[in-house]
Amino acid sequence: MAARIKKGDRVVVIAGRDKGRAGEVIEMRPAEGRALVRGVNMVKRHQRQSTTQEGGIVSKEAPVHLSNIALADPKDGKPTRVGFKFVGTGDERKKVRFAKRSGVEIDG
Repeated sequence: MAARIKKGDRVVVIAGRDKGRAGEVIEMRPAEGRALVRGVNMVKRHQRQSTTQEGGIVSKEAPVHLSNIALADPKDGKPTRVGFKFVGTGDERKKVRFAKRSGVEIDG
């Protein structure tokens, strides 16, 4: 199945503690069905000091389940569903994602 959300996409959280917040997808974890979103679902971790990093309490992003995020519409930034369509004819035919809310192509 084609990926509806990819690394680098701008997404909006639609459920949970950070509902309404937006951010960029840093990392996709398709096996877990989760994604890391910059600035969303921040948690505190106690880090031991090492030669490269200092110790203390560090804030970092935790993965968000894909059912709780939606792609941000390129036109107005509101959550939208993702559709697929084919653009071009013959050998130049290409499958692209588009926002169902506005019809704007996401990657083309």
